[in-house]
Amino acid sequence: MQFTSPLVTGRLERRYKRFLVDATLDDGSFITGSVGNTGSMLGLTTPGSRIWMSVSDDPKRKYPHALQIVEADNTLVGVNTALPNKIAEEALIKGLIPELQNFDSLKREQKYGNNSRIDLLLHQENQPDIYVEVKNVHFIRTPRIAEFPDTVTARGTKHLHELVDMVKAGNRAAMLFVIQREDCDIFRISGDLDPAYAQAFQFARKNGVEAYAVRCHISPKEITATAMVAIDETI
Repeated sequence: MQFTSPLVTGRLERRYKRFLVDATLDDGSFITGSVGNTGSMLGLTTPGSRIWMSVSDDPKRKYPHALQIVEADNTLVGVNTALPNKIAEEALIKGLIPELQNFDSLKREQKYGNNSRIDLLLHQENQPDIYVEVKNVHFIRTPRIAEFPDTVTARGTKHLHELVDMVKAGNRAAMLFVIQREDCDIFRISGDLDPAYAQAFQFARKNGVEAYAVRCHISPKEITATAMVAIDETI
């Protein structure tokens, strides 16, 4: 996934109201920008952190600048949760995940479950459809181990139960965790931060829901899934 225009650099001053950041850009200007991430962003909001922001020329946007990348733990981390679906789609099309590479068509945001939309729906003639739920990951507290979630996610728990329903109906279903950083070799569920999600994940896995994790190469030019990451399912 390539950024459509060059990112500008600066330093993070603070993140607040979940969706806003104050920053000082390298040209000395002080700006307020948006954050496309409603999560806690644990470990990624340290004042003074190096950041990269996109700039929109849309006159209707209240905040032209949008936070895209934060430097943390000496690595670049993508923080925009609107991007993983695009990253996942590119990864599937190029066959990065062998178990999910045989499909004739790919549809986005299809209705399913209880007022939900599946991120990606894979179809192949004479084969079960594959419902793929994509989750953004950028939380690391133990070196080389990425975790999800970084806060309680009732919506994520709901999705897991809906994926089980899809499997019971004769389809395939998969969780695809897109890790927007590359300093990890293992992925696991952070059960201490959201026990309900961890329980739902275990239930889903026992009932046929597949799980995959990929890490990404992050640069000011692009964010691209590059390799699968082993999943530690010990919760």
